[in-house]
Amino acid sequence: MVASDPQPDLGAIARQVIEANLYMTLATADETGRPWVSPVWFAYAPGYAEFFWVSSPEASHSQNIAGRPEVAIVVFDSRVPAGTGQGVYMAAEARQLADAELERGIDVFSRRSEAHGARRWNPEDVRAPALHRLYRAAASQHWILDPAGHPVHGRGRDHRTPVTP
Repeated sequence: MVASDPQPDLGAIARQVIEANLYMTLATADETGRPWVSPVWFAYAPGYAEFFWVSSPEASHSQNIAGRPEVAIVVFDSRVPAGTGQGVYMAAEARQLADAELERGIDVFSRRSEAHGARRWNPEDVRAPALHRLYRAAASQHWILDPAGHPVHGRGRDHRTPVTP
């Protein structure tokens, strides 16, 4: 890009990263602040502010969310060559879904699941006594990574830029 080129649409970059990836890294902490990070297969709702996944309520990240709902999320493609990666960072609040929210959330999750060749999910698959539950993270902030030397944002260091997907 040269100086006369228009600035890239940072929101479009964030949307593309989210759409192109199937796993997100979910960072949680227990009630004492001890961190835990988990990769989870996810689905997103239109607007890129709601993210859904299915996990055991006994998993460390699920237990952490029950006691401390503040989470951090990053979506990125780890297969790209060094120096070319892009990530979407998010601050969010997460919780297990139940009742009326469960219907909408499992529909979003199931649509993406089927679109990628996996099975259809139903509310019964994530209600007791089933082994899994449906979780939702509501993102309040998004950032993208602008690598050092970026032709538009290069500042000699890596940094995050706020973005609205």
